[in-house]
Amino acid sequence: MNKPVQAIDTHSVMFITQRPEVIMVEGKGSWITDNNGKRYLDFLQGWAVNCLGHSNPGMVAALNVQAKKLINPSPAFYNEPMIGLSNLLTSNSCFDKVFFANSGAEANEGAIKLARKWGQINKNGAFEIITFEHSFHGRTLATMSASGKPGWDTMFAPQVAGFPKAELNDLESVKKLVTDKTVAVMIEPIQGEGGVIPSTKEFMHELRKLTKENNILLIADEVQAGCGRTGSLFAYQLYGIEPDIMTLGKGIGGGVPLAALMASNAVACFVPGDQGGTYNGNPLMTAVGISVIEQLLAPGFLDSVKAKGELLKSELLKLSAEFNLEGERGEGLLRALMLGKDIGGKLVELARDRNPEGLLINSPRPNLLRFMPALNVSEDEIHQMANMLRELLKQTA
Repeated sequence: MNKPVQAIDTHSVMFITQRPEVIMVEGKGSWITDNNGKRYLDFLQGWAVNCLGHSNPGMVAALNVQAKKLINPSPAFYNEPMIGLSNLLTSNSCFDKVFFANSGAEANEGAIKLARKWGQINKNGAFEIITFEHSFHGRTLATMSASGKPGWDTMFAPQVAGFPKAELNDLESVKKLVTDKTVAVMIEPIQGEGGVIPSTKEFMHELRKLTKENNILLIADEVQAGCGRTGSLFAYQLYGIEPDIMTLGKGIGGGVPLAALMASNAVACFVPGDQGGTYNGNPLMTAVGISVIEQLLAPGFLDSVKAKGELLKSELLKLSAEFNLEGERGEGLLRALMLGKDIGGKLVELARDRNPEGLLINSPRPNLLRFMPALNVSEDEIHQMANMLRELLKQTA
């Protein structure tokens, strides 16, 4: 039985978005509980952040152990978890160097700076970075300018110059934008905020070939698609290519503020004063990152993500057939259900308000739903989510 609904006073919290009148107070695995005792099956997980669910024991243990040893020595010194996580990431990827940041936007800002620095040294000051329509790279001024989200070019105008936009999976649209000012192409292997739109294998191969032929860097923004989300440790590995720079965020910290900028030796050209930050490489956060990556690399874990991704795909296709929807798309446990009509926002509200247990899902575009469950979600929870959604689709039919 749910407790009586408690009134909450949020007057001192700056308004930036509509939030429901509940406070989330506790979470475990795929479930989160609000201040009224209502539980929600969480297929949002902080926008693909909580890759191991809520209150993951390994992460909690890492936080506790490190908090008793050292929280912040300042970024002027090395610390053990910073080194440990750097080695773990480079030994399991094609990259040689790592810079830790606090958010995906900050990692992407660093990638933009690194590419431009490389252009100053190697390409006569080339600075333009080709990005893609409907892409999302963050909320700083530069990353908003790099993003292809409609309207973002005027929201805080004037935007940062130097980000011409191509069309995803259209190589000719990229070729048309290449000039002697072009230093890099920045791409999300899967456009998450754009509606879970995967790059095709053919396009990624052609893009890597084009960038190499023109001495242009390839930057993979894996803030949402990286860290096991697609069933491989990093999304670029699905395509059989090697980018020059990669950014990670969200899942790498499993819920704590952690991100990473990774680069090959040939590209890592920062000198003292170029890049930094008060909390970058903080041992408390990087200790958690080690726990996350070690759990993702445990035998069989990524295979289980692929299997659960196929199960989620199958359940979404059943719903699509049953309700005459427009199918699904995605990779691993980053998937979208195409609704064919603009009812995404309504379904999100109905799912959250459902009783006695709610469901947390997301609608980045009004005609689709996005699913980003914990990578260790159970098969039963996938079936449960599908049955909850079936009930809601009947209500809106």
